[in-house]
Amino acid sequence: MINELTTPSTIVTFKLNSDGIGKSQTIFREGSPHMIKVDASSEAGGKGTAPSPISYVLSALISSLQVTAQIVAKDFGAELRGLEFDIEASLDTAVFIGGAQEGNPNIQDVIIKAIVETNMSDDLFEKLHSETTRRSPIYQLFFRSGTNITAQWIRRSL
Repeated sequence: MINELTTPSTIVTFKLNSDGIGKSQTIFREGSPHMIKVDASSEAGGKGTAPSPISYVLSALISSLQVTAQIVAKDFGAELRGLEFDIEASLDTAVFIGGAQEGNPNIQDVIIKAIVETNMSDDLFEKLHSETTRRSPIYQLFFRSGTNITAQWIRRSL
């Protein structure tokens, strides 16, 4: 169902399909030549032949922040030359791997450190950070799911 406040022209649909054996999988996006190879981590019984779904979702988070930050900076008429991200996350595997009846299989805590090369003022840089997290679809997916996110954005002058 399309949100009444969103016009249909702003909706982009993503269609993916996959083929897998055991805990490894190859995923394709329709209309794209790219593929994503996925394998469970050794902790989850995989062979580790490709990044795990958790690695991909955390990669998606920092990639979404980078793309969104560039869009926001452009909206502000500012330039971001380089962005570096470090990310750390904690996951209680009691439900996911152990099958516990109680607990939360969600990623619980995420710590992000971003170093951004820009000539923005301190005030505009703070707005960049808040607007980026507000507009990033993957950040909002984590945030709205109840994940505790700690983010430190550091400005490195050009």
